[in-house]
Amino acid sequence: MKKLFFYVMFIFCSANISGQNLPEYFQLGNKGLAKTSSSTPLSNGITDIVVGQNIVLLGTSRGLSTSTDNGDTWKNYYKTSDFGTESISAIAYKNGVIWAATAHSEDINGASVQVGSGLHYSTDGKTWTNIPQPVDDPGDSLISYGINTIRALPVTVPQQNVTFDIALTDSAVWITSWAGGLRKSTDNGKTWQRVILPPDFLDSIKPTDTLSFSLQPVAGSFGPEAYLNHALFSVLAVDNNTIYAGSAGGLNKSTDGGISWQHFTNTNQKHPISGNWVIGLGYDKFEKTVWAVTRQATSQNEINGVSASSDGGNNWDTFLLGKTAWNIAFRYYLDGNGNLNSSDVIVPTNSGAFRSNDNGNTWINATGIVDSQTGLSINTDVFYAADSKNINSGDAYVWIGSAEGTVRLTDTGGMWEGTWKVFLASQDLTSDNSTYAFPNPFAPGLEKVKIKYTTGNSSAKVTIRIFDFDMNLVKTVIQNAPRNSNIDNIDIWNGTDEFGNIVPNGVYFYRIDIDSGQTLYGKIIALK
Repeated sequence: MKKLFFYVMFIFCSANISGQNLPEYFQLGNKGLAKTSSSTPLSNGITDIVVGQNIVLLGTSRGLSTSTDNGDTWKNYYKTSDFGTESISAIAYKNGVIWAATAHSEDINGASVQVGSGLHYSTDGKTWTNIPQPVDDPGDSLISYGINTIRALPVTVPQQNVTFDIALTDSAVWITSWAGGLRKSTDNGKTWQRVILPPDFLDSIKPTDTLSFSLQPVAGSFGPEAYLNHALFSVLAVDNNTIYAGSAGGLNKSTDGGISWQHFTNTNQKHPISGNWVIGLGYDKFEKTVWAVTRQATSQNEINGVSASSDGGNNWDTFLLGKTAWNIAFRYYLDGNGNLNSSDVIVPTNSGAFRSNDNGNTWINATGIVDSQTGLSINTDVFYAADSKNINSGDAYVWIGSAEGTVRLTDTGGMWEGTWKVFLASQDLTSDNSTYAFPNPFAPGLEKVKIKYTTGNSSAKVTIRIFDFDMNLVKTVIQNAPRNSNIDNIDIWNGTDEFGNIVPNGVYFYRIDIDSGQTLYGKIIALK
């Protein structure tokens, strides 16, 4: 998946569970744009999407991007004083308050190591409070839990301590991390409390139990008393008291605000979750069903998929078995009074974005994602995030984040029926007679180069030709193709010549002929 300009790459290679890397976040290693206002997000690598009533939040490899006009314009926080050049590893939104976690990678002794760089919150999207990555003092080795004193390994550095998920209740902020475990703050991040969860061998804990275990992440990494259920990846707040927390060792549920916990695994229930590695959680407010992205962790009896429970976790149904899912989202339908009437579940995976309107019995994959105005398409099956917002009782905006850009469906009530809009990260055009190609350089055979331009104030027929350095014709990309006015048009060259051969490395020129008489030129570098 590693690409050149504006493309996303995996950089996390933490501890290994049954031969699999633990959850990744995404980091882009090239230069970004310092400008905060743009017609597009700054990155095509979308790791998270959260949609509020009046805002769309994108967690990307180039920072946080937000839109308050349903994607017409974007505010990008990359290279700002608050966010710098960090990637976004988690975002959350509740009642106008935005939380975002940042991270990057460092090369330590020849290995790429994940590093949490802190959290940021804002009540207006303009001013931000910045919080260092939560760590412990070296002496923080004991935690009181009811009648017990639990021994704990202090996590004193941000390395391998990245915030993977955030949940918000009325009185607390909850965060998850591999090394840091589950933590909560009741004072907006000034102080953090480590939350005690069951060790791998216990199905539940409460303060009146007599307990003997230590709080340490990832078995085998720090000693024989370290547990996979203390390595956290996902958290969900159904309400102020009901909290779910997913780990590398199962799923945990509390109904008393995070004090007592039940521990669900692939082996301790008659109808269990599909796998113990729980990297994503969602709650269907209409069906009152908890959904979890459940992957194989340590046992060959586990399998990737998603798991759902309509009875609070006592029993689970499993779906999309064998699929590598990333997150859970819901598209709600309203009655005439604005109340929830039904719901669809949406699951972004490495094999497409799947959707069900019958509680998982049947699934439809999103296909034919083509922008109705520009003709741009998303040519990947890898989707990481999704969310939606109701427009009225029947229609909604459904947002999906992929490895190659953001898409918005103006959903008219059917299964993936409606109008698609594709958002691709690129520089804004400076004028009607400017053009821009990206990524540039690009790798023919591995990726495609996109040519961006405008026809000005009127629609026109456009021809685009590619020439080599000696000005020999290499390829006619489009010829007399109708293109729209007052929008940024983007056409794609796949890096081949007229005979379908992949072009060699070198400098190429493109010419855009617009039937109004205007001609635009640009340069493309092919480099494999």
